[in-house]
Amino acid sequence: MSAPVRFALAGFGAWGKLHAQSIAGNSEAELIAITAPSAASQAEARLLYPQAQIFADARELIAQADFEILDIVTPSHTHRDLALAAMSRGKHILLEKPMAITLDDCKTIVAAAQEHGVQLAVGHELRLSSQWGEIKKIIQRGTIGDPQYVLVELSRKPYRLGASGWRYDPHRVGSWVLEEPIHFFDLARWYLESSGDPVELHAYGNSRDPQRPDLFDNFSAMFKYANGSYAVVSQTLAAFEHHQTIKVSGTQGALWAGWSGALDRTLEPSYFLKVFDGENLENVKIEKHSGEVFELREEIAQCVDMVRTGKSPIATGLDGLWSAGLCLVAEESIRQKRPLPVGEMLGF
Repeated sequence: MSAPVRFALAGFGAWGKLHAQSIAGNSEAELIAITAPSAASQAEARLLYPQAQIFADARELIAQADFEILDIVTPSHTHRDLALAAMSRGKHILLEKPMAITLDDCKTIVAAAQEHGVQLAVGHELRLSSQWGEIKKIIQRGTIGDPQYVLVELSRKPYRLGASGWRYDPHRVGSWVLEEPIHFFDLARWYLESSGDPVELHAYGNSRDPQRPDLFDNFSAMFKYANGSYAVVSQTLAAFEHHQTIKVSGTQGALWAGWSGALDRTLEPSYFLKVFDGENLENVKIEKHSGEVFELREEIAQCVDMVRTGKSPIATGLDGLWSAGLCLVAEESIRQKRPLPVGEMLGF
């Protein structure tokens, strides 16, 4: 039997604690070190994970702990430096989205993974979903023909503040488009993979708070492909609970999926997936719970396999670069109030 894969965790906030649970709950993984930002969170980490070394500073963890993969769940503006420091020591990386808050930093991270010969998995865990991942399989089977249109839409309550309010600080969060819509850009691009790369994007956004006009409570973007297919990504943070919808139509059929919960991390959500192949309508039975808490467990299992076998993750550094890049083009489109050429803006 193989020894457990040794994980170090940078970040012990609300989402970081769920990462810790998922690592500790996987019999093939071992949580050997944690960075916690405050004295209170350090004490909590020691209580919950007495076998792990607890550090106040992620740089110290990277320099001193004996791990194989670093799971980075810190505020977005810290991602680049922590990833580069760990990769320079030959460590694999699970990097929460967004990879970074600038395109240059994202490109630097991808290049460093190649330079040091390490694996880089980006936290687009929705690809591993029993629901959202099943949509990709349905498309690949040709059930709805060639996909031509994708809608990914979310209506939810406002974001959590994050430790020391970082999620409401543009200098640290970068953008709210980089927070949750980044997942939707990733899914839409994944579903439309057969269309090639997006060529043009037009976005709109507004804020309820005049003190932070660049943090959009309401956001929508449309991006299109050379073959005529296109996607719409839309989100409001000015609503209630958490309700996500995906619709895909193709040359032969269509599908519709929905997920609802009182919170984004609800353990007992309601969800459905309906598929029409052009003749028959099927209510697809989803065998495993859908939701980011459950997908996070799948993501940790994937990382165990990635470290042991060298197998590429389902969301690579290039995928993370594309999803962050589309978000940044969307931000620029809102500023310029016009559609923008994607490839020209991203430089690839």
